[in-house]
Amino acid sequence: MLDLKRAHEADSEDDDDVGPMPLPETADDGEGNASVNRKPKKHRVLAHEALYLENLPQADMYERSLMHRDTVNFVCVTPITDFIITTSVDGHVKFWKKTATGIDFVKHYRAHMGPVVAIAWSSDGALFASAGADKSIKIFDVINFDMINILSVPYLPRALCWCAKKQDAKALLAVSDLDSSHIHVYDARDTEKSGKMDNPLFSTESLHTLSVHIIQYNPIAKTVVSVDLGGMIEYWRIDLDEMTVIRPKKGAFIDWEFKGETDLYEFKKAKSHPATLTFSHDYSKFVTFGFEDRQIRVFSFSTGKLLRKYDESLTVVSEMQQAGTAVHKLDDMEFGRRLALEREIEKVKGGQSVTANAVFDESGHFIIYATVLGIKIVNIETNRVSRLIGKMENQRFLNIAMYQGAPKKKGFMSTAMAASENAALKDIDTLDPTIICTAFKRNRFYMFSRREPDSGDFGSNSSSGRDIFNEKPSREEQTVATSANLKGTLGSQAIIHTSYGDIHVRLFPEHAPKAVENFVGLAKKGYYDGVIFHRVITAFMIQTGDPLGDGTGGESLWGNDFEDEFTKAIKHDRPYTLSMANCGPNTNASQFFITTVPTPWLDNKHTIFGRATGGMDVVHRIEKARTDKNEKPYEDIKILSIEVR
Repeated sequence: MLDLKRAHEADSEDDDDVGPMPLPETADDGEGNASVNRKPKKHRVLAHEALYLENLPQADMYERSLMHRDTVNFVCVTPITDFIITTSVDGHVKFWKKTATGIDFVKHYRAHMGPVVAIAWSSDGALFASAGADKSIKIFDVINFDMINILSVPYLPRALCWCAKKQDAKALLAVSDLDSSHIHVYDARDTEKSGKMDNPLFSTESLHTLSVHIIQYNPIAKTVVSVDLGGMIEYWRIDLDEMTVIRPKKGAFIDWEFKGETDLYEFKKAKSHPATLTFSHDYSKFVTFGFEDRQIRVFSFSTGKLLRKYDESLTVVSEMQQAGTAVHKLDDMEFGRRLALEREIEKVKGGQSVTANAVFDESGHFIIYATVLGIKIVNIETNRVSRLIGKMENQRFLNIAMYQGAPKKKGFMSTAMAASENAALKDIDTLDPTIICTAFKRNRFYMFSRREPDSGDFGSNSSSGRDIFNEKPSREEQTVATSANLKGTLGSQAIIHTSYGDIHVRLFPEHAPKAVENFVGLAKKGYYDGVIFHRVITAFMIQTGDPLGDGTGGESLWGNDFEDEFTKAIKHDRPYTLSMANCGPNTNASQFFITTVPTPWLDNKHTIFGRATGGMDVVHRIEKARTDKNEKPYEDIKILSIEVR
């Protein structure tokens, strides 16, 4: 799926030659014939790649998810301090602490009266800030999970960035203005007020001409990188003596004097801008991503050169899906559903699409980001997708954070214990790599680890399923929970044993509880045993359920016809749909049919209560049976029994 476009290489050993190739060298084979001496093409190899991958998540499904009351839009992992902080569009901020095999809830703040629009955490993991649409900025001491200050500003904040560490004399916080090119720098611990508003130490509007939506700080180079909506990238430093910003000079950390020597005009040339920018752990590189052009770009910080460029545009994704060259090929119907979701995400400018990001692993050799197919882990040294995580999940993941530390287990560890050869004690600092991410329109955040969801290693909550209800469920979630109980009571699967073979079906008690109860009840009574498929139409459907065998008989579990159950959630938009046969509205009894093609004209006319998941060859074999003028097969095709699970 990756369209690997390499604009520049950090090193000079480039195996991918660009441009026309010279004529290959030839040699005589001893019989007067010229043979071509072909050198085998060298493939890039990352030394010890397997060791790096051992410290990255590998499970195909998320292990756990936890809730907010509304859609979760940001998630971060604080370095060193091992806290996970999540925010939601209703202004709530939650603190969590990483544990040996999961996370523990710590504290919850109703920080803002509107959506959280930006967050920032310091490079030492000690300070955190959130900005809200209510024109306030909340400052938190992470280690003590305490709110230490509130800044009130006269503008709508857009981007936040800590430009200092906790031990610095001033806790410098840079804040951009949504409606102008201004960047304001505050001392987050101590601000002077003008009326109800907090005054910045200084402000600047000379760096950019458009609103700045990305600000990130490199603590090693003590340099800030900012990006505006025009795609202009700027490097700058804070001069507290002059209370202004200055351009960094060429030196130990900056290897260029003029921007023309770099690729920092990449976005201006492409007429786009990134939505997010993230530094590697050693701050030597940064990666950008945005829904504007769906390009992943990896830059060298010191040279400003573009190292890697990966195309995740919908055009490329669609072409590779059709060609069968994608890293994971989806069913055409599922792929269409995911494309429709992508377009829905793009519709809302400034919505959740602006939170989609890419992050580095600790080594800096891999980047992790969410795509249409799942979460990709890409080796930027070999330009290959090393892993695809979450490919079977229905969620569209967006904002990602990566944890790769060794969480401390509770308990005292003495020097003697640490120096001992006790294997049980050595297990205390076991690594637990975890990807924490948000998803489109979901009020949960999801965790991928090296464990599968049913491994039972997630502490005390393992028995309650992977979706933890740590908040009071909404009405919609209560409906889902009720339908789950219905599945347990009525059964969610069935096997129709026929004289031609078995048909496996999935039932939908959450959408058609009455129809499922009727089908399951009749099946358990043996009502369908020996009943024939009395109506078969090629390229349409196969019908059964009438004990008389002519389409005129049959009664429901209760003896009377029951009402239709229509919903927008499931439609006759695909083959193998299991529906109730009827002779008009609310006349459902015992007869049912399985479609063999999409039949959208049946929507809101026939109740869908299931879908075939296996034995499609049996369905088509029945469909192709020879029939008389009344569409009844010449040879009796019978239901032997129906097994409900």
